[in-house]
Amino acid sequence: MGKSLLFLPDISGFTEFVQTTEVEHSQHVISELLEVLIAANTEELQLAEVEGDALFFYKENDVPSLERLLALSEHIFTAFYSHLKLLEKNRICPCSACSSAPKLQLKIIAHCGELQFLTVQNNRKPFGSEVIEAHRLMKNSVDSDNYVLFSKELANTIGLSGNYQSKLYKFEEGTDIYDGKRLDYLFSVIDNNNLKLRSFLTANKVVFNKPPSFILEQEFPVSAAELLETLTNYGYRSKWKEGVDEIIFNVNEVTRLGSEHVCVVNEKHLDFVVITKEVKPGQLVYGEMTKSPVPLDALYQFYIITPLSADRCKLVLEMYLEAKSPLKKLAIFLIVKAVFKKNVAKGIDTLFELLSSKNAVSETMYVK
Repeated sequence: MGKSLLFLPDISGFTEFVQTTEVEHSQHVISELLEVLIAANTEELQLAEVEGDALFFYKENDVPSLERLLALSEHIFTAFYSHLKLLEKNRICPCSACSSAPKLQLKIIAHCGELQFLTVQNNRKPFGSEVIEAHRLMKNSVDSDNYVLFSKELANTIGLSGNYQSKLYKFEEGTDIYDGKRLDYLFSVIDNNNLKLRSFLTANKVVFNKPPSFILEQEFPVSAAELLETLTNYGYRSKWKEGVDEIIFNVNEVTRLGSEHVCVVNEKHLDFVVITKEVKPGQLVYGEMTKSPVPLDALYQFYIITPLSADRCKLVLEMYLEAKSPLKKLAIFLIVKAVFKKNVAKGIDTLFELLSSKNAVSETMYVK
C-alpha cells in the first residue's frame, strides 16, 4: 500500500465570524467560500467531509509532486481571496456578516501516510493515525492565520526543504508537541500581495437623464437594514410580489451587485440582474433590471431606503420603463405604466402588511 495525501483547507476566523454576525448571511458567505475551495481542487482530490469551516480532501495511494502541491495551494489561495474581493467590491448589504467577510483568512494543512478506511452508510472515509495527525497539525503554533503547512513526513516525501523560497513561498521549520508526541512541519506564511487575484465585473452605477416613469413611497415599521434584507432575499419575493409564480435563484448566495434571478410570471421568465445608482449619504439602495419584459425593451426599478429611526424607515420605489419604438412608447403612455404601477403598488402594500404583522408578532413575543 502506497502513501496517500491528506489535504485540509481551513477558513480562519470562522468561529468568531459566525458568532458575531448575522447567522443567515454568515452561513451563505461560508457556503460560497467552501464551494470556491472545492471548485479550486485541480488535483482531483477526493472530498471526504466538510468539517464546518474546513474541507477534508485526500488522494489515495498517490502524493502529487512538490511543484503540483505548491501550484494547487497557490490556486486555492488565489480563488479564495479573489472571491473575498468580489464579496467586498460588489456588496450591497450593510450587515456585519457581509461587511466583515473580507477579514476571513485561509490556512492549508497537508500530510501524507498510509491510510485506512471505514464505510458508514455507504460512505467510505479515511481514518486512523495519519488522519489524527493531520487534524492535530491544524492546532499548531504558527503565528499567523494565513499560511500553508506541510508535515515533515510530506515534506520528506516530496523533497521540500526548510530553506525553499519563491515569490509566494518562504518555508520555515516548526514543531509542536501533541499528547507527548513531537510533530515537525514546514510552513510558509502567505503574503496576499503576491497572489494574482482574478478580475471580476463590477456593476456600474446607472445614470438616467430623465425622471422615473413613476414613483411610489411608503413608510415601514422596521429598520432600514431589515427592509433591505426582505427586499434582497428572493425567498420572500413570492410572499409579497404581486403576480409572481416563482423566483429562481441561488439559495446559497448573498445578493450583491451582478447577482441574477429569474422571475416567473404566467409561465414567462424574466431575467433580472442586480444594479445600483447614486443615492444620498445614509440611504440604502437595491436596484434590478431586466431586458425581457413584454412589451418593453427594459425595466429598471430601484428601492431607495431612508432610515427614520432605529425601527422605522421610508421606502421610495423608482420605476423606469423603457421602449425604443414609437408604438411601444405609446403603449407605455396609454396602458403599460398604469398596469405596472397598480401591480407594484399592491406588492408594496402586501410587503407593508407582511413586515407590520411580523413586527407585531416580535413585539408580542418580547413583551411576554
